[in-house]
Amino acid sequence: MGIVVTGATGALGRLVVDELLVRVPAADVAAVVRDKEKAAGLAELGVELRLGDYDRPETLEDAFRPGDRVLFVSGSEVGRRVAQHTSVIAAARAADVAQLAYTGVLGGPDADFDLADEHRVTERLILDSGVPHTFLRNGWYTENYTANLGPVLEHGTVVGNAGDGRIAAAARADYAAAAAAVLTGEGHLGAAYELSGDTAWSLAEYAAELTRQTGRTVTYTELTPEAHLSVLVGAGVPEPFARILVDVDDAIARGRLAGTSGDLARLAGRPSTPLADSVAAALAAR
Repeated sequence: MGIVVTGATGALGRLVVDELLVRVPAADVAAVVRDKEKAAGLAELGVELRLGDYDRPETLEDAFRPGDRVLFVSGSEVGRRVAQHTSVIAAARAADVAQLAYTGVLGGPDADFDLADEHRVTERLILDSGVPHTFLRNGWYTENYTANLGPVLEHGTVVGNAGDGRIAAAARADYAAAAAAVLTGEGHLGAAYELSGDTAWSLAEYAAELTRQTGRTVTYTELTPEAHLSVLVGAGVPEPFARILVDVDDAIARGRLAGTSGDLARLAGRPSTPLADSVAAALAAR
């Protein structure tokens, strides 16, 4: 039996591996990756590397072992994830894993925005498969905003169509800590956790925090959905994904990403990272 992380070289997966290495011996951890050369740093830490590509089901046949506890990090390619996820679930079932912890989206079956569609389908596929599972319904990552500070600071504005809606975002490291706790702890089978930050904030408050920390005036500019779509496409975002982002802002305006259940802090064993800390870290990294 091992603790296995798929997508282990990705932004979230690598953080989960780091968290696991604090909790268990490296020999107990396996990383499922598409490119073993890219994951050489993990191998140097003593982590077992297993090849697995969501788009190549045959590679997943040896990705899991009987009794493994698996963190199934959802694919990032919107529109292709149902087929990809179906392959991962089938491989996990065939291997008789002890736990499949899936990173879905806040709200689970009740999430009514486009980005949630494939997550809802995946949860149903997991339930139908009979594989022992845990649903980690991740809210928004603060890095979705702080990773793109350049244009915001250049133009002095955060743009969107989220209105006064609030976002209970948290840092990826917070979600990673929660996932590691679920993979190494007991009593999580069959559970569905609504994971989000302790405090929800609006885009206007985010802009105000940028102003406070940089000394530059940054404001929030509310756009119509059509205008926001035009801005995103003009900035190089592919139109299909830009439409999804506009739809997410609509969901934010409707309060769909504002929930603060406290599950994230309870699992991580500490409060979620405050917005001010995430902004400070992003500014320091520029």
